[in-house]
Amino acid sequence: MSKKTAETNDLRKTLSLNVKRQRKIMGLTQEKLAEAANLSHQTINDIEGCRMWVSDKTILKLAQIFHIDAYQLLAPVLPEKPQAALKNKKNDLLTDLEGRIIRMVNRQFEEAIIQNL
Repeated sequence: MSKKTAETNDLRKTLSLNVKRQRKIMGLTQEKLAEAANLSHQTINDIEGCRMWVSDKTILKLAQIFHIDAYQLLAPVLPEKPQAALKNKKNDLLTDLEGRIIRMVNRQFEEAIIQNL
């Protein structure tokens, strides 16, 4: 495989991942995105499946729907650093623990109120 072909494939894969990621962030199905972009569902499916390259007009249209600059659809998304991933996991666990503590305290208050009636 030539260097140019590899770069084209990498760019197509980057576009594919970014379109799918942005679509999910916005809570859109492929059908809804296709409708908003005036494209077929199959076209969106092909873009996300790395089976199709699109015109600059389509990239601009998708970027407009996602409320981002067009270059962001072609820019590689850097993987989250392990430290950031751990911090996010820690925050999720603390939030879950906080919810459990609040529910436990509420149950104890309810039991105390019932016993005092």
